[in-house]
Parts: sequence; structure tokens; C-alpha cells
Amino acid sequence: MKHTMTLATIGYMAPEFGSAGIVSVKCDVYSYGIVLIETFTKKKPTDNFVAEERTIRHWMESSLPKGAIEIADVDLLKREDEYFIVKANCISSIMELALNCSTELPEERKNMKDVVVELKKIKQRLLNNIKHV
Repeated sequence: MKHTMTLATIGYMAPEFGSAGIVSVKCDVYSYGIVLIETFTKKKPTDNFVAEERTIRHWMESSLPKGAIEIADVDLLKREDEYFIVKANCISSIMELALNCSTELPEERKNMKDVVVELKKIKQRLLNNIKHV
């Protein structure tokens, strides 16, 4: 008999893994969503702004209605950029995707194949909009 131990990093582990030890590909989708949030906001799930009961996902979900401009990494999105609006829309779409990947309930999370399709659509919209600006 072979035993394995599954390791997870605080802030990146899906709620069902942390509470019940359930492991599935949906856990990976959750973690991917958190990594997307981290990449585009330059914040870590373990940063001090995240209160004990407030995850990086909750922070982003409550902050996103104010606009991607307010929460995006300042090195990614600068107002003086020629393609500012196009980039802001792209980053906003990616942040929405990240929220869809990291929903609380695993059955509500996107499938990774659908995530890839969505990322390709976001990329194509970005490229098309840059050509038309």
C-alpha cells in the first residue's frame, strides 16, 4: 500500500480542501484563479490587507466594481498608456475570469479547458482593439 501526502499553501488552497481534505481538479482551478488575482494585482493571498475572514478573492470581488484601474498592479496599467482603456478592459476581463475560477463552491468553478478558451478570447479582443485604436 502506498500513502501520499497532499500539500497545499495557505491562501491558494480551495475551501473544500482546507475544510474537508477533498482534492480534485477543481482545487487546481481555484488555485489558478488565486494566482491570476495575485499576478494582476501584485498582492499575495497572505498580505496584511486580508483580514482573518477576508480572502484575497473577497477583497477583489468587493473592489472590482470600483474598476480594474483601482486594484490592478500599477506597473501593468498606467493612465498615460496609449492603450489604457483597452488594457483596462482586458485586465478587468481577466479579473472576472479569476473570480469565476475561485468561487467557493467547486461545482460553480470553470473547467480548465473553458478557462483556456476564455483567455484566448480575451487575448484576441485585446489584439483586435489595439489594431482599431
